Amino acid sequence: MSEYDYIIVGAGSAGCVLANRLSENTAHRVLLIETGTADDGLLFRMPKGFGKTLMNPKFAWHYVTTRMKGETPEVWVRGKALGGSSAVNGMVYVRGQPQDYDRIAELGNFGWSWNDVAPYFKRLENHALGGDELRGVDGPVDITVAKPSKLGDAMIAAGRLLGLKAKNDLNRLDQEGIGYLSFNINRHGERVSASRAFLHPIRNRTNLTILTGTSVDRVVLEGKRAVGVLCRQGDRTVTFRAKEIILSAGALQSPKILQLSGIGPAAHLESLGIPVIQNSPGVGENMREHFLLMLQFNLKRLKDSQNLAFSGGGLLKSMLKYLMARRGPLAEGSYQLGAFVKTLPGLDRPDAQLMFAPFSLDLDASAIAMHKTPGMQFFAYPLRSDSQGSVRIQSKDPDQPLIINPNYLATAYDRQVSVASVRYIRRLVTQRPLENLVGKEMSYTANAQSDEQILDAYRRYGQSGYHASGTCRMGVDDQAVVDPRLRVKGVEGLRVMDCSIYPELLSGNTNGPTMALAWRAADLILEDALRSSSDSDKAEQKALPV
Repeated sequence: MSEYDYIIVGAGSAGCVLANRLSENTAHRVLLIETGTADDGLLFRMPKGFGKTLMNPKFAWHYVTTRMKGETPEVWVRGKALGGSSAVNGMVYVRGQPQDYDRIAELGNFGWSWNDVAPYFKRLENHALGGDELRGVDGPVDITVAKPSKLGDAMIAAGRLLGLKAKNDLNRLDQEGIGYLSFNINRHGERVSASRAFLHPIRNRTNLTILTGTSVDRVVLEGKRAVGVLCRQGDRTVTFRAKEIILSAGALQSPKILQLSGIGPAAHLESLGIPVIQNSPGVGENMREHFLLMLQFNLKRLKDSQNLAFSGGGLLKSMLKYLMARRGPLAEGSYQLGAFVKTLPGLDRPDAQLMFAPFSLDLDASAIAMHKTPGMQFFAYPLRSDSQGSVRIQSKDPDQPLIINPNYLATAYDRQVSVASVRYIRRLVTQRPLENLVGKEMSYTANAQSDEQILDAYRRYGQSGYHASGTCRMGVDDQAVVDPRLRVKGVEGLRVMDCSIYPELLSGNTNGPTMALAWRAADLILEDALRSSSDSDKAEQKALPV
């Protein structure tokens, strides 16, 4: 049994930031626990390596959901290595809209408005476009912008005809516009995961212990105080103790650990034979997720598509180019171009995100494969979906799979924006700048024309954006799991910091915001520790004899 000041459960986007910041003070003993492996090796550094790591159960969790896609269930993938999902994701860097954070504050979460969190994004970034009032240039996370192409430039020109502003940086205060995407990829063509940005530079700190291959089954509680975590390392069970426990295991695993620890919906826990320590009905509820539909189109020119660059001799060429110069398709992020658009009339900000890539997938193939003819794909999703799903344990056995109910398209709003997003893409690709470049829409969605047919296509072929949030949401009401300082309600010495705390979905990809908000969370944790220490000193002074 070992004792620490802080135990951080999960070395993902939030956990890596917390480990870095909380261990800066050498007086703090910090333990970071990760179930997965180290993030060494070429596939973790090469941006397009995620095509392999995502499919490998050694490096990624494959969570089976309740949603069926035809005769098979939808599977959600999450990172299983230092860096968490930031080690295997598409690396798209989006801050979200200022209104997202102001909305968090409006819900009673003091200290999380845009003015509160904006400085943390700036501290985070080392942006290739240079610094200004929003962008940072001295931070640990390198940000670069996708390289332009003739097809991409034509897409931007088409967007301008629809009233979109062409942008060299999509992360401005007004998010509406079209342009090349930003990625957490450095100038040397390498992924910059949360681990590479925040852990690799500090691995030799003597007060920081990083454990991999270690699963946390539950939080150890004495009464209503968290005092440690019960873990497994292979066949060995071990307990680590700390003054404070911080769950950063993600929107699926953090609520799982809470429920296994007796913190969650009382009736559900009792039905599984788990003693209820704290009835917290919101644990695992309020799950929000981006739900997208891929539209694929034929291209008229072979050189506009990357399909041949990812198979056979083309893949060999791409690999050699990457190994020799860190350039080429394997040095690029998941998608090339993005747009934030208003699909409905009368809106004051974008309600949908569009993403474009110059390749197309053979969806009938048994494994990931590109079409042999030139093609491209576009997808879109509502930015702030309000359908609510859930994640629950089905047994007190931590090895049993979770029950993950996405509950997509449950609201009229989500259905309306989803349909409008598809129609927007179709309008975009038929604009004059693309008429000599883009061909017909491919068959699996081309016949979906009415609203109901488009929604049916979503139900048949749609997929998760891998941005699940909200399952341990922050708030001041009875359903909230953590308070505005991220402390689990009803339990001392326990916090949550990952994308599960977001009360609602943010407007875009969640990796960047999770790192920035974790930095702010570290400041709150350190403030509370300093205040607690000061209060203890005052109490001791009062107790001294005069």
